[in-house]
Amino acid sequence: MSTGAPTGSSIERPVSKRSLRWRVIDIVVAAVLAVAVGVVFKLWDVAYEPIGAGLGLLLPGSQALVGGVWLLAGPLVAIVVRKPGAALFGEIVAASVEAMLGTQWGWGTLLSGLVQGIGAEIVLALFLYRVWKLPVVMLAGAATGLALGLNDAFRYYAGATAAFQATYVICAIVSGVVISGIGSWLLVRALARTGVLSSFAAGREHGRRPRASVA
Repeated sequence: MSTGAPTGSSIERPVSKRSLRWRVIDIVVAAVLAVAVGVVFKLWDVAYEPIGAGLGLLLPGSQALVGGVWLLAGPLVAIVVRKPGAALFGEIVAASVEAMLGTQWGWGTLLSGLVQGIGAEIVLALFLYRVWKLPVVMLAGAATGLALGLNDAFRYYAGATAAFQATYVICAIVSGVVISGIGSWLLVRALARTGVLSSFAAGREHGRRPRASVA
């Protein structure tokens, strides 16, 4: 009977399980990102009025094409933290900051943040918070856009025509995919390359890779 060490092909390395529990650094970074995006939300409240009005004149309901800016917090925080509730946390904190800074929608923004965050959470939960490829993030963005479109259609445009509401919801979904989905993905890549996300899987995946040395 051989007492030698097993060969490399027979060694079974333990597989580390990724914890879905929040760390202190997860909470801190999620809060910082959400607060920063909340300030962006407030700035966009001002810019949205003329831009949305112009789009609405071209095609009623198409103003939702730029609503995706208000959907950035959920997917952005979720991509970085990668824990259950991250998208919901990001949207609610950002919406709270927006409301505290003053907005034409008042504290009703919290309800919007709630439903939009839930939209992203549903998609990410379907993938068990383990798949963070661009198509999944885009799908999460689409879900937040659907949540925004339906919420606004019932709360703010309840008396509008069916054509307007349908256009609004469709445009909200498109905006969610492009601005919230792809936009948050690109933002994480940009942040990762600065090194500030080195403590996160997203930072290691999207960070600057070292160049191969030339002998």
